Amino acid sequence: MAKRRSLQEDATTLKTKVRKSLSSNDNPEGDSTIRSLRKRLRRIQRKVRTAKRREEQRKSKKVVAEA
Repeated sequence: MAKRRSLQEDATTLKTKVRKSLSSNDNPEGDSTIRSLRKRLRRIQRKVRTAKRREEQRKSKKVVAEA
């Protein structure tokens, strides 16, 4: 099985793909590939935000439990 990439790595690669396809395309609003790349990027950004929130919540609970 292949090694899973982190969410940040996925987000950076998708950002570069979106930028590259935007620069090469003359009508970015009508292009379905750019739209799908942006959807994937948004989905991954949501996952990153929720993971960050979970981590902060876990840290705050740990501090309260230690006190």
